[in-house]
Formats: sequence, C-alpha cells, structure tokens
Amino acid sequence: MEKVYMTPGGFKVLEDELKNLKLVERPAIVNAIAEAREKGDLSENAEYSYAKEKQGFIEGRIRELESKLARAEVIDITKLDGANVKFGATVTVFDEAADEEISYKIVGVDEADIGKKLLPIDSPLARALIGKNVGDEIKLDTPSGKRKYEIVEVLYV
Repeated sequence: MEKVYMTPGGFKVLEDELKNLKLVERPAIVNAIAEAREKGDLSENAEYSYAKEKQGFIEGRIRELESKLARAEVIDITKLDGANVKFGATVTVFDEAADEEISYKIVGVDEADIGKKLLPIDSPLARALIGKNVGDEIKLDTPSGKRKYEIVEVLYV
C-alpha cells in the first residue's frame, strides 16, 4: 500500500472529519432515509432519492478517510532540520519572474491550500524543491511560461 504523508495537524483534521461523519452525519442520514420511507412510494420520492445519494457519498468518504488514515505516515516536522528540502519544510524561494520572495510549506495533499501557501507534496514546484538546498536554482515549466526560483531559506517549524 502506498503511504500517505501528512503532518500531525493534517492527520487530526482527517481524524476529526471521520469522527463527524460516523457520529453525526451517518446517523442523521439514516434518520432522514427512515422519514422519507414513511412518506410512501419510493420511486417518486425526491427526499428519499436525495438521502440515499447523500448516504452513498458519506459512506464513500468514510472508506476514503479510513484508508488514508490507515496508510498515513505522520511526519513530525519539529524533529527535522537542515538546509535540504524535505516534506514539511517551509521553503522561501525567490521567484525571478515575479521579482519577489515567497514562502511555501510543503504538506500532504489533503492539507494543501495554496491561498495559505501550503503546497501539496505532489505539486510540480514541491517535487522540484524536494532534495534541493539553500542556494539551488529550480527551473519549472508553468502554464504562464518558464519560471526560475532560487531557494533562499529552508525552515522546519
């Protein structure tokens, strides 16, 4: 099985979502299905169809989260250090095209939020940064053209 890398915070978010789905959402949809059944003919009952569809989504998401959590490789960033970029690093790069420094934290796919500068480990930029050191340059093809980045700083916080 393929491991799913995540930070302790990312693991907790998925764990909390799973708990909510099992303890709140699942029982609520079972009740909604029971109420819709009481209304008669199921073939023309929109509430029943909607509830069954939502139940399918909930059950699928529960299976997905259980699988991810079972395969999770939680990386404690506070135990990492060095100038080499690894999962969990906060990397400051100088973007030559934008003429600015930008900091990104390399996180698991489920934790990614580019608006918060949380870069998924499977993104092209993160893949290019992994294994590199302060001072290294990365050239990357992007939809807006070729970009060149220089690694300015690597922190594990």
